[in-house]
Order: sequence, then structure tokens, then C-alpha cells
Amino acid sequence: MRAFCRIVERGSIARAAEDLAVSPGLLSRELKLLETSLGCSLLSRTTRRMSLTGHGQIYYEDARQIIDDLARAEERVRAGAGVIGGLLRVNAPHSFGTTVLSATLPQFLARYPEVQLSLSFDDHVIDMIEGGFDLSIRIRAELPDSGIVARRIGGVRQGLFAAPAYLETRGSPTSPEELHAHDLVAYALSDTPGSWMLRGAERTEAVEISPRLRLGSSVVLRDMLVAGQGIGALPDFLSTPAVEAGRLMRVLPGWEMPERTIYAVTASRLGADAKTLAFIDFLRCVVSPHS
Repeated sequence: MRAFCRIVERGSIARAAEDLAVSPGLLSRELKLLETSLGCSLLSRTTRRMSLTGHGQIYYEDARQIIDDLARAEERVRAGAGVIGGLLRVNAPHSFGTTVLSATLPQFLARYPEVQLSLSFDDHVIDMIEGGFDLSIRIRAELPDSGIVARRIGGVRQGLFAAPAYLETRGSPTSPEELHAHDLVAYALSDTPGSWMLRGAERTEAVEISPRLRLGSSVVLRDMLVAGQGIGALPDFLSTPAVEAGRLMRVLPGWEMPERTIYAVTASRLGADAKTLAFIDFLRCVVSPHS
């Protein structure tokens, strides 16, 4: 049942086999044995795609429910015994993963030695079920997808920054309008890639930008700013260490950018088991230790 459900959710025997740490050939044989025992085809397969048959849809829905019920039963027993364990698959943005998570994961693993962690970094919004993830960390202004359960674990402040050498050469802008005279570096996957929203004491300004550089990684963006390539927006978990080290300076400190929210997202159908909730609580303490 688990193998069949994983094949359906991953859309590929090869990807499912990788998740389950078995060979694609073995998984194909298991699928054939299952179909033989049931006396019908569960999957319609071509060289290009795979889809559920009518019988396969019925079997998948019931099998998924059985597996979820079994997982909850196992988690209740583990929780009653004071043990949180099992494989936890987590997806997170690259910048957040390589800075915040990489520095704190050893604490989580030490606290829960029975947990095995599989961590994937991706700045694009991914399909959790297709990707086989239990939990996804997303940093966004809002989450429009109603088919997910999102738990707030903290906020992220943003600001504009540049290297001291760049500002010494080009000067520091004193108003949002003066940004047009500077080299700008922007995050390519932003919710508003063509503008920066800046809020001052008396007004809010939407600054249309024409960046010299557009980058799909906040980490690379930070490195480009440190290298003196212009002015750009960064989240505080990336900017603060660079500012404290004297590698970056705040630009237009009297103007704030919209705060973004860090969400821990689970698929509503799968819910969240004990190990997932333990990881969410751990992240909340790391990101918002005083809340």
C-alpha cells in the first residue's frame, strides 16, 4: 500500500523508488504483484505519463486513509511512550535553510534522536504531496492556497542594503525617488518583481524598479551586494550578520518594507503527526524565542 501510494503521489516509479530507497525494478514487480492479487489494473502507463484507472482511484483513496490511520496510531503509541521518531521530509527556501536551519538543526537532532531528517532546499513554491514532503517552510506575504494548513512561526523584516564601498562611491539615496539613479539588485522570485513597496513616516511609496541584476537566490543577492554591485532588499536573517560584520549598510533607514511571514505548511489531507509538530514547535522557538 505504501509503495503504491508513493508511486501515485510522486507520479513516477523511479521517484517513488528513490524515496523508498529501493530499485525501480523491485517497485515495478511489487506493483505487478498487487495488481495481480486484485485482479485489475491500478495504473495506466505510457512512455510519457502515468494515471490512475477507476479501480486505482478507489484503491488509492482507501489505502491512503488506512496508511494515515496507521501512522496516527503509531504516533499516539510513540507519544505515549515519550518517543518521537521516524522519517521527516522538510522543504525550505535555500536562503533560510542555509542560514537559519543549518545553524540550528543539530539541536533538533540532539533533542529527538529517533527522528531521521530529509531536508530539501527550493526557492520555488512546490507541490508538497507530489514532492513527498511532510512539511514545507514558506516565507511570503500571504498564502492563497486554501488546500493547505499553514502555521505562523515568525516574521521577517526586510530592508534595503548596499556595501559601504558602493555608497562611498555613488552616495546614499535620501528618498525613494533617488533609487532610480542607482544600480539595483532584485530578487527574481519576489511577489512584486517590478517594484519595491516602501513605507515612511508620512506616506507609502511604490518604487518601480529596473534592476541591473535579477537573481533567483537571496544568498547570491546578498553576496552581490557585499561585492558592491548596487542596492537591494534582504530579509533580516541574511542582512543582520552582514551589517554586524561591516559588510553591508542600511539604505533609507527611515523607510520600512512590508514584513513577511514564515509559515510551516502541511497538506491538510495528511495533517501533522508528532514529529512534524515537534519540528514546528522547535522552529517557532528558534525564529521567535520570546513570543
